Amino acid sequence: MSASEPLIRLKGITKTYGIGQAAFQALKGIDLAIESGEFVAIMGHSGSGKSTTMNILGCLDTPTGGSYEFQGVHVERLSRNQRALLRRYFLGFVFQGFNLLARTTALENVELPLIYRGDPAAERHAAARAALEHVGLQGWEHHTPAELSGGQQQRVAIARAMVSRPKVLLADEPTGNLDTRTSEEIMDLIGTFNREHGITVLMVTHEPEMAQYASRVINFVDGRVEKDQRNRGEI
Repeated sequence: MSASEPLIRLKGITKTYGIGQAAFQALKGIDLAIESGEFVAIMGHSGSGKSTTMNILGCLDTPTGGSYEFQGVHVERLSRNQRALLRRYFLGFVFQGFNLLARTTALENVELPLIYRGDPAAERHAAARAALEHVGLQGWEHHTPAELSGGQQQRVAIARAMVSRPKVLLADEPTGNLDTRTSEEIMDLIGTFNREHGITVLMVTHEPEMAQYASRVINFVDGRVEKDQRNRGEI
């Protein structure tokens, strides 16, 4: 990737579900360029295409048409295994529902991405402990999700996403299940990773208050980008 090239570029991305008369076009030609280190909020009503776009960006789904370049590599041309490697080494995920394993400890949950990568046990333990400390959960390593508050569970999820030192953090409604104060704490934490560690953040949210933390806001309407602007109200 040359210095002038964006980290991520989408060109004419379309996505159609179903065939024939039952076909539904979720994306109708998305063009986007995301620079390394940006904090981007993606907004839109249900059915606008924002979640479909995030799934494509996260290699959880593939486009019907168009091109998706990540660091100059055409992702749409990669095999399933190659896309899995891209997820494993370059992407971190945080979801609204936390997606933690219920019967495993916070430490074990955070270790999961490193297990998939095949990292040695001692390195995994050390990295997971450091990640939990980074999100303010030192001393909570051996608690299961049921023993943690919603905010603490989301902190574990963020630690799990960041433990592999990803290039991009994809956050899908990361504060959707949290109260206002806890939401602000989580957004401050995500903002810190963006500012201090240069992590590119792509966040889907329906909450304007949470979008204020981003440096750029992209609005989707009916499978298209309606508005893409710098965020003057950035927190």
